[in-house]
Amino acid sequence: SHTIGNARCTRFRERLYNQSRNGQPDNTLDQSYASQLHRNCPRSGGDQNQFFLDFVSPIKFDNSYFKNLMANKGLLNSDQVLFTKNGESRELVQTYAYNQELFFQQFAKSMIKMGNISPLTGYRGEIRQDCRKINA
Repeated sequence: SHTIGNARCTRFRERLYNQSRNGQPDNTLDQSYASQLHRNCPRSGGDQNQFFLDFVSPIKFDNSYFKNLMANKGLLNSDQVLFTKNGESRELVQTYAYNQELFFQQFAKSMIKMGNISPLTGYRGEIRQDCRKINA
């Protein structure tokens, strides 16, 4: 679903400047794309600056996101590794990049599956108000 949406600079800054905690950028990130990101996501400051997850067609639901990953232009490291770290997920990225209709079909099936998940509530779990932390 990252074909539409934004991420703040704080969510990918390490990828630009210190990916492996060695002061170096992520070597899987396309250099021209990295240069564009540097302009509005400096080493410090600009934390709330937002960037499109899919800069090619940011408000259109399509398969450009997957094409971006194949060009090493995924904004988030967690997205880019779908193409760089695992043969099975790499194959899916390529399939969806080349076949938008299949992506649409599979996405619809996945959304239906997710819609049928019964969340754990009460003493068994909670629906978080902020996905990054347990409710107070």
